[in-house]
Amino acid sequence: MGVTTVRLQPEVEENLNAMAGKLKRSKSWLINQALSEFIERQMLEQSRWQETLKAMESVAQGKVVSGEAVHTWLQSWGSPNELQPPKAGQ
Repeated sequence: MGVTTVRLQPEVEENLNAMAGKLKRSKSWLINQALSEFIERQMLEQSRWQETLKAMESVAQGKVVSGEAVHTWLQSWGSPNELQPPKAGQ
């Protein structure tokens, strides 16, 4: 396990000490948890951004599903004649 030094603002240090005491955990554990959650959120955000860029490129290329096709498909849900999801260009 690596060791990293971090300079904390006094109020952050105070809150960290208080939280560590309340949770009966070490400051290191709390910092590791916080960083792990932050990194996971950032990775998810980056992944969603990449998906957004791909979707925007698809729209620019005209690869879209019409609102009417989606509406018709949704109206078929739960019926004996439920439709397959519409595909781009239909």
